Amino acid sequence: AFLPVFVYSLKVSPLIEKISDHKDFKKLLRTRNNVLVLYSKSAAAAESSLRLLSSVAQEVKGRGTISWIDCGDTESRKLCKKMKVDPNSKEKGVELLHYKDGAFHTEYNRAATLKSMVAFLKDPEGAPLWEEDPEAKDVVHVDSEKELRRLLKKEDKPLLMMFYAPWCGVCKRMMPSYQQAATELKGKYVLAGMNVYSAEFERIKEEYNVRGYPTICYFEKGKFLFHFENYGATAADIAEWLKNPQAPQPQAPETPWADEENVVYHLTDEDFDKFIKDHSSVLVMFHAPWCGHCKKMKPEYEKAAEFLHVASDSPGVLAAVDATVNKALAEKYHISGFPTLKYFKDGEEKYTLPHLRTKKKIIDWLQNPEAPPPPEPAWEEKQTSVIHLAGEDFRESLKKKKHTLVMFYAPWCPHCKNAIPHFTTAAEVFKDDRKIAYAAVDCAKEQNHDLCKQEGVDGYPTFNYYNYGKFVEKYTGERGESGFTTFMRTLRERDHERVGKKKDEL
Repeated sequence: AFLPVFVYSLKVSPLIEKISDHKDFKKLLRTRNNVLVLYSKSAAAAESSLRLLSSVAQEVKGRGTISWIDCGDTESRKLCKKMKVDPNSKEKGVELLHYKDGAFHTEYNRAATLKSMVAFLKDPEGAPLWEEDPEAKDVVHVDSEKELRRLLKKEDKPLLMMFYAPWCGVCKRMMPSYQQAATELKGKYVLAGMNVYSAEFERIKEEYNVRGYPTICYFEKGKFLFHFENYGATAADIAEWLKNPQAPQPQAPETPWADEENVVYHLTDEDFDKFIKDHSSVLVMFHAPWCGHCKKMKPEYEKAAEFLHVASDSPGVLAAVDATVNKALAEKYHISGFPTLKYFKDGEEKYTLPHLRTKKKIIDWLQNPEAPPPPEPAWEEKQTSVIHLAGEDFRESLKKKKHTLVMFYAPWCPHCKNAIPHFTTAAEVFKDDRKIAYAAVDCAKEQNHDLCKQEGVDGYPTFNYYNYGKFVEKYTGERGESGFTTFMRTLRERDHERVGKKKDEL
């Protein structure tokens, strides 16, 4: 039987690997960790998919692999049977399956478009693109700076633009209201969205003051006027605001804890030493106004203070220090995380207590004060191959390494605690490779707050991959040792392949 003429002229990208042998396929899965495979019932059935996948392969070169298995030819039929794949059962006679880290991961069932496929291969675990949601059909989705400029130039209607990042929780929560508003206001207003997380959009972020996600900007005749900041808005709220758009009103500042009615003694740099000398048994909570755990603990601490205040044989008093205001005290007592509880006996610091978070635990402990179990040494205090970075030396350190995987974490976060041993072991595996680094940033430290925000950290742990100090992508793979090592090994294999190719060319 003769093959159809078009198969000979079909321009299949050389980046697509055609495979028919089982051993070759196993080798492919063993050496590549991100593979999309097109199974087709015949070469003819594969034609339109191959055209699209040729463009996809070009876009994901070096980050993902695309392979084609034609189940219609005799040799490949055995392979399809072995893999238990039958494209004949599919309406179009093709099936797209994704393999990750050597094993089957998922069937590709997202939009058959260049943009969706590229996004999937860059982040196979990630959520579908916003424009893949049929409910978002009336949102204008902008992909490039050029498209943004064109839209602002030609659009006469008032325009609301949401600059977002695909992983951002607040953005995801707001999207349904935003897209509903886009549908309801269609014809009167334009609601648009643009994923500006990638480093290529730095200029836009600078221009429109995008410091976090989402940042929503209001334009009239291409001119930026105001930010819209009600991220809990309903579609009705958005419509109401658009009738009379105004700059955000400054928020009333939160009342400092020290100014509220309560029986906790609020101490300062000036009166702290005298108070500690005057009271023989004092528990002090060092806190920060923005700290969520402090806010959670505050009512329990106040209840314990009230109980002790009226108790006839009170075992002590409770005090608090805002460490962001009273910096001399924070420095003197080495406060690096919040809340930090310290116990003072007869004017002297005696214990740091990590485990008192409820009224009952506070009172029970004060009635019988004893040393807490010794704390586990902090990650950065242990001898490991992980480099611990801080705000001021972050970028300079990264520039020295070709490949760096950075873990942004908080010491109290349970997911971080689970990942730390695996991340540490992975760093050990590559400790002799001078081009590779595994690094960590403790986002709970005040000196790192701006850095973590700037690097797009909105949850812990966050893993970012940098190439000579330049952000490339978020790591969303497995958080076990094999995930961290496979990711780095793949990068190094690519380096060696390139070196090999250069030598061959010479």
